[in-house]
Formats: sequence, structure tokens, C-alpha cells
Amino acid sequence: MSTLDPVPGLDLRICPACGDRADRPRVEGAVVECVLCGHRWPFRRLPLFALTGPSGGGKSTVGPALAARLAGDAVVLEQDVLWTGALRDDIPAFRAAWLRMAAMLHQNGRPVVLCGTVAPQEIEPLPERTFFSDVHYLALVADDAALRKRLRARPAWREWDEPRIDEMLEFNQWIRTQVPHLDTTATPLDDVVTQVEKWVRSNLIG
Repeated sequence: MSTLDPVPGLDLRICPACGDRADRPRVEGAVVECVLCGHRWPFRRLPLFALTGPSGGGKSTVGPALAARLAGDAVVLEQDVLWTGALRDDIPAFRAAWLRMAAMLHQNGRPVVLCGTVAPQEIEPLPERTFFSDVHYLALVADDAALRKRLRARPAWREWDEPRIDEMLEFNQWIRTQVPHLDTTATPLDDVVTQVEKWVRSNLIG
């Protein structure tokens, strides 16, 4: 191979041969095909893990301990790190940016566990969903009284007023009907981390 031959890129929406950026990538198995020039290149198509649930459900508390447990096997990330600038005003773009980021990280050989308030309806229709062999969802939830108490205790800069808390309580009840969930109301942290770790490890190949 000469130094001028195209090699697979990290951003799977961009063709390494012609440089075109696909709005809707074409994927067959673990191969991307450029819709413009027809160039094909392999990529790592790994499962994505969405650790979801309402704010206050325990995602940010579980995340660091989970990262320590999964070190070397998976990358645990907090979605709010990209909740900034123009992405705050465009939720689909925010979700798509995270999927592109996760797919790039997957090219390093380790799957991503993304901690954030998300639902399958926000992920599954996106064009970037094709970069993953599967997306596994697990929600951390709590009873409404515990969740309200946790959100009221958050610092003022997070702006958790009562109407916003009520909206999150509605999501807390709704997400239980959408994906598998763990109740963190009275479960010790170590037990929650252990259950989440088992969920990830049982789905690492998929």
C-alpha cells in the first residue's frame, strides 16, 4: 500500500477516498460504502450501551464506579459534556454528534457506555444508528418522592424549579414502560454498579 492509498477514517460519515460526507451513510454488515464514489472500507461495528433514566436517577453517581469496573473493556462517557452551544438548541444534532463520537471511539476497539437521559425513539431513527451492531438500553429510575428530593437538593445553577422537576417525574414514569430499568431508590450504590456491569458484559458481543 502506498502512502497515497486511502485508509479507513475515524469519522465514518466521511469517505477516505473522495472526502464526501454522507448525510445518510450506506452500511452493509461492517463495511461502509461511499454513496458518491462507491469506495468501500471496513469498520468496527460494536454495540452501544445507553445508560438512561431521569436526572437524579443515579447515572452520574454510577458512571465513575462503572468506568473503574470496565477499564480496558469499555469506555464510560457522560453525555452532558456536549450539551453546549448550538447543540443545546438542536436535540437531533446533539444525539447525532454523540453517535458519531461513539462510533469513532469504537474504532479503537472498545464499546461506549453513554450515560444520559435518552430514549430509543431519539436514537433509533438517526442515520448514525447504522454504525452500531445494536443499541442496548437500561434506565436507572427511582420512586417519585426520592427523585424529587434528589433534584431539589441540587445546586441552584442547575435550575431545578418545581415545573422542571414535575416534567422529569413524568419522564421517570414513562421510561419505565420503554426499556429495562433498575430502581435506585434504596439500592446500595455498589449493588447498582454490579448490576449495570453485568448488563454491559452480557451484551459486549452483539
